[in-house]
Amino acid sequence: MLRKAFRPIALLIAAATLVPLAGCATGKNKGDTKYVARDVDTLYNAAKERLDRHQYKLAAALFDEVERQHPYSVWARRAQLMSAFSYYLARQYTESISSAQRFISIHPGNRDAPYALYLIAVSYYEQIQDVTRDQKLTQQSLDALNELIRRYPDSRYAADARVKVDLVNDHLAGKEMEIGRFYQRRGDWLASVVRFRTVIDKYDTTSHAPEALMRLTESYLELGIPVEAERATAVLGHNYPGSKWYEHAYGLLQKKGVKES
Repeated sequence: MLRKAFRPIALLIAAATLVPLAGCATGKNKGDTKYVARDVDTLYNAAKERLDRHQYKLAAALFDEVERQHPYSVWARRAQLMSAFSYYLARQYTESISSAQRFISIHPGNRDAPYALYLIAVSYYEQIQDVTRDQKLTQQSLDALNELIRRYPDSRYAADARVKVDLVNDHLAGKEMEIGRFYQRRGDWLASVVRFRTVIDKYDTTSHAPEALMRLTESYLELGIPVEAERATAVLGHNYPGSKWYEHAYGLLQKKGVKES
């Protein structure tokens, strides 16, 4: 799972040895995060302890408190990033994104900036909805992943980001296919062509390209444009000669009495 991959990285960031816990509030829930002036070592250790216990929301709140009470300490910078990580583990993605963005804005040249940007990207990524829903978060994930690759192409996170970009593009192509098929069911063939052309023009390397070409053949035949239907089928046959989509498209041309050139 994605979260397991984060753990070694997070522990590297948080692994500094601090003094033993002392004077920490022991109450539950808000008792741990209400304002009580504490030295930075005690406060950071309290946050780290909650993180180790998988009490991610409390850990995030305590890491935020480190930054609030000791904004100029060396631990404030670490706490910002650990706060973003803890919110991510708690599946509070909006808060994770906000914390990571704050870290980047304050420390743009820090060596952990790629990790902060990666947290932003995967926080969007894990909120991606199925293709029947709005894809705003999908696009935001794609934008963040591409920014990570552009700014830090040689970072340890770039390779994973590239894999996720392919998956996100496939998802966005799936959304276009869903809409295109919807228009076909309504008999709105021109609108369906626009959607299937988008898949071919923007997402031609995704798994949806063969079906998109076949659907274009269907739509062009229904519109009475056999030349374009032939062209779509020819491209399909050239790139995916053994696919079921090519067999279906070719069969449609024969049924309509159109000879593939």
